[in-house]
Amino acid sequence: MAADQISFARGAPSLDIVDVEGLKAAAVAAFDADPAGVTAYGTSVGYLPLREWLANRHGVSPDEILITNGSMQAGAFLFDSIVSSGTPVVVERPTYDRTLLGLKRRGAHIHTVDLDSQGIIVEQLEDLIASGVKPALVHVIPNFHNPAGCTLPLDRRTRLVELAREHGFVLFEDDPYRDVRFEGEPLPTMLDIDRDMPGEGGVVIHASSFTKTVCPGVRVGWLAGPTSLIGPIRNLATGTYIAPGMVAQGLVNEFILSGAFDRSVASVSKALGERVATLVDSLRRELPTAEFVVPKGGYFLWLRLPGADGVELAKVAANQGVAIVPGADFMDEGGEEYIRLAYSAANVAEIEEGVTRLARAARELGVG
Repeated sequence: MAADQISFARGAPSLDIVDVEGLKAAAVAAFDADPAGVTAYGTSVGYLPLREWLANRHGVSPDEILITNGSMQAGAFLFDSIVSSGTPVVVERPTYDRTLLGLKRRGAHIHTVDLDSQGIIVEQLEDLIASGVKPALVHVIPNFHNPAGCTLPLDRRTRLVELAREHGFVLFEDDPYRDVRFEGEPLPTMLDIDRDMPGEGGVVIHASSFTKTVCPGVRVGWLAGPTSLIGPIRNLATGTYIAPGMVAQGLVNEFILSGAFDRSVASVSKALGERVATLVDSLRRELPTAEFVVPKGGYFLWLRLPGADGVELAKVAANQGVAIVPGADFMDEGGEEYIRLAYSAANVAEIEEGVTRLARAARELGVG
């Protein structure tokens, strides 16, 4: 394995696009502004000033916000409150690998619905339900999908909410990438759509995180949703850790109040937009047979390389000094010709060199 490894494996921002000085200033401000609050245990639902900001952002009450140690824990709490052995659950194909692992550990009966270039194919979900499957939960990543990079259009979002209302399942809107946008305008969340749609709702629970917009180390995520869903999760959180980390939440709150959050979102989005443009140009030059959708935001590009074995390609690529993730990791079965490329941790020059190495590895296997 090459010493100067270039990683396309992990969706984390490189240090040069993290506002370290802004975070340091926010930490000082948090201790100055509310030393009692940030040094206390707090409550299981999280730091009230940050909950109030998030409630205003989502157009809900603070009682409908629960802060967690990252959005992955938010999802874990939701799964624990709904899923047990044999519970029917629907996920996208492909989907986030940790989602698959978490549901399998709980013994869920997992059904998959394919994606196309715009996200989950809603007609397949309708057919699945018509066949007699009665899901308790449907998991969807609507914006800049991990791993597929696609974004769900408004009509599909609306239809998913309608289906959740009609068939009584919880629609889990897993949305940590929403703010990292390179082009286009943001679409309403499914939480928004559910709230604004006439009739009885309360079927959507939304998860997000400051990991992708502030930095991974803060580990501050949240759930927004009806109290009927938040209440049981609050009890799980209390029994798990009493409260999530108040220092990190106080820091994030001051980061927001100072204006650093908006600046960070803008700078991260700009940097990743430049990186994905370089990645796309490099792939088209070095791997002309590769197939992919160009993401309009987020951290990931999902690539199909006809004739490839993603697991073998990852091994050979590692020997060439570039780390990738095989597509099979994101599917219950299949995905052999796919790989996921995360472009957040490498700068423009590293991306160009990384694709050159990846192409060399592909040629070694006779593909590309």
